[in-house]
Amino acid sequence: MTGNAADNPRFASFAEFYPYYLSEHQNLICRRLHFIGSWLVLAIMLAVLISGKLWLLLLLPVAGYGFAWTGHFFFEHNKPATFKYPLYSLRGDWVMFADILRGKISL
Repeated sequence: MTGNAADNPRFASFAEFYPYYLSEHQNLICRRLHFIGSWLVLAIMLAVLISGKLWLLLLLPVAGYGFAWTGHFFFEHNKPATFKYPLYSLRGDWVMFADILRGKISL
């Protein structure tokens, strides 16, 4: 890392961050893995609500981050935005998920 501002840009709002987030998700397989992970997170949450088995919540980071990080490390070949911008990145995951469902982003 050179220490340039471009290496670690600062964002004043999520609206500024989201285009950067999307630029880090250009690979189709990476986006698909994010999408699968998000669906699994929703399925696990539903399973917890139906079964009352709270231990299933331990699977949330495995499902969500496991699929997403696999996409970044093996297909996108970049570091997940989660490492620098954890809250914006989490929000970005769900906004991108919704944008995919609406057909704004292709799978």
